[in-house]
Amino acid sequence: MRTRLTEVLGLTHPILCAPMAFAAGGRLAAAVTHAGGLGLIGGGYGNADWLDGAFAEAGNAQVGCGFITWKMAENPAVLDQVLARKPAALCLSFGDPAPFAPRIAAADVPLICQVQTLRDAQRAAECGARIIVAQGAEAGGHGERRGTITLVPEVADWLARQAPEVLLLAAGGIADGRGLAASLMLGADGVLIGSRLWASAEAQVSQAMTDAAIAATGDQTIRSTVMDAARDLRWPARYTARVLRNAVTERWHDDPDGLRKDLPARDDWATGWAAGDPTRANTFVGEATGLIHDRPPVADIIARIVDEAEALLRRAPGWAG
Repeated sequence: MRTRLTEVLGLTHPILCAPMAFAAGGRLAAAVTHAGGLGLIGGGYGNADWLDGAFAEAGNAQVGCGFITWKMAENPAVLDQVLARKPAALCLSFGDPAPFAPRIAAADVPLICQVQTLRDAQRAAECGARIIVAQGAEAGGHGERRGTITLVPEVADWLARQAPEVLLLAAGGIADGRGLAASLMLGADGVLIGSRLWASAEAQVSQAMTDAAIAATGDQTIRSTVMDAARDLRWPARYTARVLRNAVTERWHDDPDGLRKDLPARDDWATGWAAGDPTRANTFVGEATGLIHDRPPVADIIARIVDEAEALLRRAPGWAG
């Protein structure tokens, strides 16, 4: 399947793995790259030792890395640490890329910016992003309010007029070939997949949390700040996170400030998180949880998605991918 993305990045398939904090380690990133896409290590909260371990785990696979921008800004040395490894791409999410874009450009590393609004897409293009990810609210983990099916074509239209050289990826709710085919029809050059690859054999996710996601439907997810309150993380107010509903969200969703003050409850959440317990901590997965029914190897997931998408697109008038 050829798109502008596969041509520019030298990929077989127009699929990138979302740089999911904690879940997307070197093993997952390498598996995506070996399967013909591009794996991005989840640099997340900028733990230098964890990053070294993840890149070591990826071995010789050409992988990229992603950061939570506002958190990385507190310790920008980790950006230089990753750039020194010559990653295939560097993804910034949840913050202004302007302070870091020049260093990424100087390292000759493609800058990917994940955005949740047209305004932020315009800012990313101004900052020199070579790839923009339009992330809809269906996505697991942090994001905002726009839906994928309208955000992607709106950004695509603006890029076509103002920055046609910038590539576009769709993200949020994409878990099968229908999602990939639809994303290409909406004007994207490829997709960034999170939840479906989160539920893979290579992801750093507990079996219990994966089982909870497999058993759930998209109706059983919620956008909340509970998990940030439990960890005392000061995320910008515009971003919430999609997780599975459980007793923790039922008790604290409307009182996150109360949770920040309840140390025993926060300690219990931390214990549950360390154990991978979906009842005591939160399972970070998107609305695509209702489309996830197994935990196969990454190679099987990507082959399945591509085969299904190609079969669908062959029926589309004028498609020549």
